[in-house]
Amino acid sequence: MTARIKPLTGEPLAGPREATPASMAADRRKFFARLEELGIASITVAHEPVFTVEQSRALRETIPGAHTKNLFLADKDGRVALVVAKDDSRVDLKRVASRLGFGRLSFGKPELLGRLLGVTPGSVTPFALINDQRARLRVVVDEALLAFAEVNCHPLENTATTRLATGDMLRFIRACGHAPLVCPVS
Repeated sequence: MTARIKPLTGEPLAGPREATPASMAADRRKFFARLEELGIASITVAHEPVFTVEQSRALRETIPGAHTKNLFLADKDGRVALVVAKDDSRVDLKRVASRLGFGRLSFGKPELLGRLLGVTPGSVTPFALINDQRARLRVVVDEALLAFAEVNCHPLENTATTRLATGDMLRFIRACGHAPLVCPVS
C-alpha cells in the first residue's frame, strides 16, 4: 500500500459520489475548514480504501501515532453511540453499554449511520460528528488513546488517514457539541 501526503486544501481524494444523505453531509473540504477554524493542525495521508483494522495494519509502518477503530453502535431503544478505540483494543460491548446506561449494544444499521453521521461503513470516524448537529450520539473514547501524543482517523472517507494531536481530537469532538466519555473499553 503506497501512501502519499495530500495537502489539507484542494479537491477531495475520492471521485464524485452519488447524492445520498451521506454525501450531502459535510464533505472533507468542510471538515478541514472546521479544523482550521479551530486552530487544529493535522497531516493527511492518502491511501487505498481500507474497510477493516486488518486492512489498515500496513499504515502503522508509515503513519506514526495511535491508530483507531470506530464503532457505530445502537441499542434496541434507538440510543446510539460512537466508540473511538485504539485499533488493537478489544471493545467490551457489555461494559460500554453499562457505562452509558444503554441496553445491549449491536452495530448500527448503515442507513442510520448515513443519516446521523453522513458516512458509510468503513469510514466511521469521530470526525463525522461534524454531521451530528443534534448531538444524538453518545461518544466513548478509549482511555488507551490518551497514552499517545497523536491519533489517526479517517477524514470522513476511508481513502485517507488524518493525524492530529490526541488532545485536539477530543477538542474537535467537544466543538461538535459532544462530551466524550473517556474510559477503558476493554
